[in-house]
Amino acid sequence: MAKGFRGKILHVDLLSLTLEVEEPSESFYRKYIGGSMMGMYYIIKDVPQAADPLGPENILTFMCSPLAGVQISGQSRMTTNAKSPLVDGIGDSQAGGFFPAELKFAGYDGMVIRGKASHPVYLLIKDGQTEICDARHLWGKTTGEVEEILKEELQDSKIEIAQCGPAGEQEVRLAAIMNMANRANGRTGMGAVMGSKNLKAIVVRGSSKKIPVANPEAVADFRKNASAAIKRHGSSQSLKQDGTAGGVDWQNMTGTLPTRNYNEGQFEGFEKISGETMTETLLTDNQTCYACAIRCKRVIESEWMGKAIEARYGGPEYETVATFGSYCGVDDLKAIVYANQICNQYGLDTIGTGATIAWAMECFENAVLSEEEIGFPLKFGDAEAMIRATEMLAKREGFGDILAEGSRKAADILGKGHKYLITVKGSELPAHMPRVKRSLGLIYAINPFGADHQSSEHDPGIEEGTSVEAMRNLKLLGFDETLPEGLFVKDKVRYALRTHQYYSFMDSMNLCQFVFGLTWVVFGPEDTVDLVRAVTGWDDFDVDELMEAGERRLNMLRLFNMREGLDRTQDILPDKLFKPLDGTGPSSGVALKREDIEKAKDEYYRLANWDKRTGNPTPETLTRLGLEWALEI
Repeated sequence: MAKGFRGKILHVDLLSLTLEVEEPSESFYRKYIGGSMMGMYYIIKDVPQAADPLGPENILTFMCSPLAGVQISGQSRMTTNAKSPLVDGIGDSQAGGFFPAELKFAGYDGMVIRGKASHPVYLLIKDGQTEICDARHLWGKTTGEVEEILKEELQDSKIEIAQCGPAGEQEVRLAAIMNMANRANGRTGMGAVMGSKNLKAIVVRGSSKKIPVANPEAVADFRKNASAAIKRHGSSQSLKQDGTAGGVDWQNMTGTLPTRNYNEGQFEGFEKISGETMTETLLTDNQTCYACAIRCKRVIESEWMGKAIEARYGGPEYETVATFGSYCGVDDLKAIVYANQICNQYGLDTIGTGATIAWAMECFENAVLSEEEIGFPLKFGDAEAMIRATEMLAKREGFGDILAEGSRKAADILGKGHKYLITVKGSELPAHMPRVKRSLGLIYAINPFGADHQSSEHDPGIEEGTSVEAMRNLKLLGFDETLPEGLFVKDKVRYALRTHQYYSFMDSMNLCQFVFGLTWVVFGPEDTVDLVRAVTGWDDFDVDELMEAGERRLNMLRLFNMREGLDRTQDILPDKLFKPLDGTGPSSGVALKREDIEKAKDEYYRLANWDKRTGNPTPETLTRLGLEWALEI
């Protein structure tokens, strides 16, 4: 068995309350690596076609990688996968924190959850021993309350807990799986799947904190070099100081800060909600993930309108600041922090929640939704109304019961408001604007689980001003020079595809993009290859195998969607992106062109060796990637 792995996958059947341990071969681990790709193996194999995402036949997987738990920055991450109750087809989500490393310390590389328990339960995993425990006393409790209760009951303050929260219990389609009460597997409704199975929480604890590695000296050198590199790396130090919200100023300056539900690219209140303002006025501490030196996680202890903001729920990331802030026209930073706390308490994806409320605000502003329907005026810029809507959504109270379906399904239920949607395959757009970043718009359309800002490299990564280090990394992917702006300049579609494949690998090796990546991070592809070799002992692992692994994952995700009846007709962007932006700034009047996106899709499918007519993998491509077995299911 390769080093880094524990060699065990835990299978849990909640219907029969039985546990099994699988010990896969090294060839299995080499092929599927971990994270998203390893989870997809079980989902393609065992989830029946047309399964109800919230039914017992759906499967929920939690998968780590061989690097999780190794004492280096950027490795303590895991991926959850299931058929999504929110987006069309597959659900996929990554999270960091301490839970991923602790799961490895407890003896497992991952978990496969099947069936539905007859009553609420939680899973207790300690040093390879597993037990299914009654959780009826935890049902309805917020994430912070569950953390307190379980640590007291089990007399262990060092356990790590992943849980669905009250939103997941009520099958809110925007529900996330939370660990540490502030790290989220969000975006695609994985918390709702967990709640639908009556699985309240998973508790992990491992006594031994050592993951066996093939070359301890090389790993030690990597750790030492990483610590020094992070200290001198400008972007890493910015993340430590101001968090991801430090990007608000730059996004606003470039006209790419989505404002009032993606109608404008600049927000007049941007300074009040910036990362710098958060640091200067509200920040009380910063946290980290296991063994990471960057420490980018915000911690805030304050109050809003007499309501406590608790440190244990962390603080908002850039996406959260944008979706509850500029998307909603709200410049009250404390209100945004409090909205973030509500999401972390109840287990909600902040991007989808904030964007859904922004959609409802635009519907109200245009008299599509009335005060009578909502229960109160829901105007852009009204912080109290934004908070009220967030609480109602989290609890499925009143109009919040409709918002809890996500904006696209809410529009379908109401039979109106579709022109104001900012969704792809049902997933609300994150706060990076494809009207300006054109290749990102292409990836938003094609990505198997909807619009996602971390599934490819953004356009500025290869345009004028790109650093020498970034171009050295991109050369390994086949790019020798920078590219001008625009989607149909030479090689821009190929750039989108190749970086899509690269970050697809990252979501199987489960590496943090603030440490490992291509254009602005500490370590590039060659460093990643060296680390994988040092940990696993796969001495012949190289960049070509890395890229093939990323390609295999994308094809597996796409294959699942194809089986569910999806094709290129679902690879569409919202109408709003083809409407010129209002407001001021460099992006005012800018819009995408439908013909450009359609031509780019054709070229992407051609380069990916997919069927241009359907946008789906061909049998020849699947066979080349060792996935011919999936064609027979």
